[in-house]
Amino acid sequence: MGYIMDLRQVVGHRKLLMPGAGVFPIRDGRVLLQRRKDNGLWADHGGAVELSEKVEDAARREMLEETGLIAGELALLGIYSGPEMDNVYPNGDEVSIIGIFYTCEDFTGTVKLQAEEVTELKWFSLDELPGDEEISPMTLPQLKA
Repeated sequence: MGYIMDLRQVVGHRKLLMPGAGVFPIRDGRVLLQRRKDNGLWADHGGAVELSEKVEDAARREMLEETGLIAGELALLGIYSGPEMDNVYPNGDEVSIIGIFYTCEDFTGTVKLQAEEVTELKWFSLDELPGDEEISPMTLPQLKA
């Protein structure tokens, strides 16, 4: 079930501090983004870091789960926190995310989306990204970096 979901059994929808890891696969000047099922917006590939899990391992796990791609070397993009990383999910769960984000140009595999969380995967040129209103607010700061 996962650490955060276990906590939800105790605290309900109250805001939780959630460490997260995200990845932006990049190839030939293009970045692979996902359209999230919960809000319909474009975003990175990422999620919560589990108890005792290395952040890099969480990033690799999420990239594989959501894209079918196997990450090799990761490059730290940055660590993001603050009000712009707060989120209320459609079910009412609130989080304040400390997000550790990576880029990855070293990967293998075939692109395959995770239908439970993702409705579309698409490569975007780094100079022709979707409009700000089409990008998840928690992803926008990283794409602007």
